[in-house]
Amino acid sequence: MNRTNLFAVAAVLILAGCSTPEVLLPRAGAVPAGVDLSGNWHIRPGSLLDQQRIREAIRKTDGVDDDEAFGNKRRQSQRGSVRSGNSRGGLVYVFLELGRSLKVTQTPHGLFISFDRSIVEEYRFGENLIATIGEIAAQRVTGWEGNTLVIETLDRNNMKLTERYRLTDNNQVLERTITLRSKALEEETVIQMFDRVAN
Repeated sequence: MNRTNLFAVAAVLILAGCSTPEVLLPRAGAVPAGVDLSGNWHIRPGSLLDQQRIREAIRKTDGVDDDEAFGNKRRQSQRGSVRSGNSRGGLVYVFLELGRSLKVTQTPHGLFISFDRSIVEEYRFGENLIATIGEIAAQRVTGWEGNTLVIETLDRNNMKLTERYRLTDNNQVLERTITLRSKALEEETVIQMFDRVAN
């Protein structure tokens, strides 16, 4: 390698080391006309393998053993905190909720999602905040991209969770796309389909 190339490589490494961490940009807060995600939704039978695919996505993007990751989340819900010493990978997975049935309530300003009638998450349209679970903190932005609600959560280790909700099939199907991105910018995506059910 000649001297010029060596200096170029060194400059790139220095710039990469000095680069500022990613910051999520706010999204549109106005609800698109005619879009209402409200309803009771039940996961399609073909989507029941999603938990396994999501564990694989965490393993591929996070560098944390999936059993440890889900074990920490279970312990967190029992004790109210997650060990913050896990520096091998990101911790954004603790903000991911899963369920077979969703109850979605939409207001002009936000969305409430009840997962299996046990956990309720609130998302305010246009929000840009620091979300916390125990000692874990991450930036979260929520807003609209066309007719799709996008929720992005970014942890201090630059691992990102992106959730997208949109209606399909004449508003009878709720599509939820979950994307986990690693520190190295590798992405894994799982799509869940929920059918509308009567109240």
